[in-house]
Amino acid sequence: GWVRSVRSQKEVLFLHINDGSSLESLQVVADPSLEKDLTFGSAVEVQGKLVKSPHRMQNMELQAETIRVVGPCDIWSFPLKMKERHPLEYVRQFPHLRCRNNTLGALLRIRSEATAGIHSFFQDNGYVHIHTPIITSNDCEGAGELFQIETSSEAKESAEKTHFFNVPAFLTVSGQLHLEVMAGAFTHVFTFGPTFRAENSQSRRHLAEFYMVEAELSFTESLQDVMQVMEDLFKTVTSTVLSKCPHDVELFHKYIAPAQK
Repeated sequence: GWVRSVRSQKEVLFLHINDGSSLESLQVVADPSLEKDLTFGSAVEVQGKLVKSPHRMQNMELQAETIRVVGPCDIWSFPLKMKERHPLEYVRQFPHLRCRNNTLGALLRIRSEATAGIHSFFQDNGYVHIHTPIITSNDCEGAGELFQIETSSEAKESAEKTHFFNVPAFLTVSGQLHLEVMAGAFTHVFTFGPTFRAENSQSRRHLAEFYMVEAELSFTESLQDVMQVMEDLFKTVTSTVLSKCPHDVELFHKYIAPAQK
């Protein structure tokens, strides 16, 4: 994992190591002689004994026997600093490092668990997962402005030239029309994939690219049948996230969106 903190005392060396699997770091207790080249941000491989910790702050700790620096880190040029809570605008300047920030790391773990929860809900309830096309000629009920697809040579040449797909093609705004057809064969279908909107808007409510969950089911008797699926999906995925990412969720409720649990 990566070193999150180094604290060297006369008789003992304390490290906190994080491997990205959770917000929690593992405390490593070592002999100070093993400190060579250990800095915040460096990647290390630690071997030793995992034992019950005498401290209240953690259940377990690793008593290190060997520490190997896999990737050293120069703390003076490294843009993230130990014990500093960097604003998001600052970490966005470093796209290759920003996922090491607690906020973005927590967000991506939550998103990963939510995605898995959505898939397992539909699979457990007999839905067939359909990969609807990303490049399509349909406008899906005018759901949004379209990005048109053309090859680089098409862009340079005359507009009268034959299109690559023989018709104008666009990035999808929705898989709904494809799903409606599929529901006529499989009864319950869903898709969960990227969709695109070309409105040139800078508002917080607009995204040029986002992942959308869509489902279709045949033989419904009323709107209540559809609403029940939606309610069950939300409840299932919410409880999945709350149970699998408790520390990540807590970070948001504490610092990002207080009182919104």
